[in-house]
Amino acid sequence: MEEPRKRARPGRAPAPAGRTSRPRQAEVARLAGVSQATVSLVLGARKQGATISEETRRKVLDAVRALGYVPDPAASRLAAARNNLLGVFSFTSTFPTDVQHSYYPFLVGVEQEAAARGYDLVLFTGSSTGGAGAAGPNALARVRLADGCLFLGRHAPAEELRRLVADGFPVVHLGRRDELEGLAWVGADYISASQEVVAHLAALGHRRIVLVREDDEAPASTDREHGFLKGLEEAGLPGGPAAVFRSADPERELTAERLRGWLDEGVTAFVAEETDTGDAWRALHGAAHFVGIDCPRDASLALLGSPPPDLAEEPVPTGFDIPRPQLGAAAVRMLAALVSGEEAAEPLVACTFRPGSTAGPAPARC
Repeated sequence: MEEPRKRARPGRAPAPAGRTSRPRQAEVARLAGVSQATVSLVLGARKQGATISEETRRKVLDAVRALGYVPDPAASRLAAARNNLLGVFSFTSTFPTDVQHSYYPFLVGVEQEAAARGYDLVLFTGSSTGGAGAAGPNALARVRLADGCLFLGRHAPAEELRRLVADGFPVVHLGRRDELEGLAWVGADYISASQEVVAHLAALGHRRIVLVREDDEAPASTDREHGFLKGLEEAGLPGGPAAVFRSADPERELTAERLRGWLDEGVTAFVAEETDTGDAWRALHGAAHFVGIDCPRDASLALLGSPPPDLAEEPVPTGFDIPRPQLGAAAVRMLAALVSGEEAAEPLVACTFRPGSTAGPAPARC
């Protein structure tokens, strides 16, 4: 007697011949030759800070059809469960609750937008025990207590964030992180803002300009340098490696002797990047003061951002202001959209040029 056929369960595609288990998203990723995060983006039809090419989308959909993959309805119901809590995690040595901390204004925008949307915030302070990753390889696991989490900081554990995104957990990074595929982010347009500062100095007659920056690959630093070099190119000024001073310890390595050497070579303007440490601007400002530079008569200084709190009482530097509260609010809007399963696209937020008082006409050199 012929054995009766098993009836397929509603909503489930038949498993490919030779297997009885439901195909998993990780298998789709392997067959398509992409990351699991990319599969999540394609199947979820939403953008999380990364553009999915049509070719990649086709590979994923072909793999889905070949494997007979369908989303797990139980997992989908679990993902839909929400408690109106948004997490905030900072990759800094201390959580930025001090009003003078450069990240504090971000939190103001985050809190205001979250409150307006009916969300409560959960502040994860594990980073205060020694920075990101101090609690081990699963340091970020606790953020799953919230519906989604907002991260901020220059140096983030890439693998931890990739794991969260691959699992479909709503994640937004405050600051550009497009090197992590599938990670949503909201950022400031540092490239255009840095270009504008260089254009301003060039219009004042400066023909040799040097950028002082920290020696790391943080996207915010990379964007500022890119905008700086692009500004030099558009103004027809010399660029390349000689125009950028990178240092892991600017306050120690940017000596008075080095600054005098640049002045003797014809450099008339110096630009520093802003970071959460403020080291680059503090080093440049301190060296100029030690050498006795009358700014802007002898040389001009500019800052790509805002000065650190301990130098806030000094003359306002030429540069640009970062709209931190607006960025914090934009990050919450994006995170709330991801939590709701909606499209999540936010444009780069423009920075505002600040004339300041530390840049003037280039001095005449004999």
